[in-house]
Amino acid sequence: MTQFVDGPVRVSVPATSANLGPGFDSLGLALSLRDELEAEVLPDGLVVEVDGAGADGVPRDESHLVVRSMRAAFELMGEQPPGLRLGCRNVIPHARGLGSSSAAIVAGVVLARALVAGGQLLASDETLFDLAADLEGHPDNVAPAFYGGFVISGREDGHWYAVRAGVDPRVTAVVFVPPTGVETTVARGLLPDAVPHADAAANSGRAALLVAALNGQPEHLLAATRDWLHQDQREPAMPETLALVRRLRADGVPAVVSGAGPTVLAFGSADTSRLLDRCPDGWAPHQLSLDVEGAVVL
Repeated sequence: MTQFVDGPVRVSVPATSANLGPGFDSLGLALSLRDELEAEVLPDGLVVEVDGAGADGVPRDESHLVVRSMRAAFELMGEQPPGLRLGCRNVIPHARGLGSSSAAIVAGVVLARALVAGGQLLASDETLFDLAADLEGHPDNVAPAFYGGFVISGREDGHWYAVRAGVDPRVTAVVFVPPTGVETTVARGLLPDAVPHADAAANSGRAALLVAALNGQPEHLLAATRDWLHQDQREPAMPETLALVRRLRADGVPAVVSGAGPTVLAFGSADTSRLLDRCPDGWAPHQLSLDVEGAVVL
């Protein structure tokens, strides 16, 4: 019979940016913007407390994404607890392309494992990552949220894979977050069913170059972040986002749409203070580092 630990457990999970231009659904990196969550087993019932980003728009019942993810992980390990309390302190903006749903899913599965005595023996990291990617449906945000750093991910032989690659310590990032969001399903709905072979070939080359650029040759980041597959196609849902990306790139700044948007991510060097001045009125800039840690039990 499964034994649950006494007292609360806490976990910290990073924001993530996926695609990074040409790496559609395959490249992602963790950013130094973190949600913190706490959970404990109760004798009965469910209590969900949420503060911070998105607090007004999320449910407080079994349909909460973190709760659903915890339930899936408990099922994997063999038993549901009699009751649960979940507390969320959200920093990652919702529906902005910074991986808030992946952070919630990863937090849920990691919290559930930490609440089970011997949970590491019942669910390995690979098993938990596989479950989290199944719950999300694609791995590009889940992988860096779980493992940290810069991650190349995908699916092979019925399982998700995640391979960490190096990141040059000189590379930093600024994200420009607009006041209103775009749902991922809306952004994905704008993508065509097929693309020209030449565009696919160009994207493959730039995605490969991006791995090298982030891993020690950041002088190539502007060329490496050019995309043909998804950013321009999503412009109807986020015209101001694409306009900012084009202005920054025209000035030599390696800027991309973060995930499905509408946040813009701009790569910089050690000093990105001048980039902050490029933030449009009403948007929120965040000067961030690339976070080498993923989900951490505190």
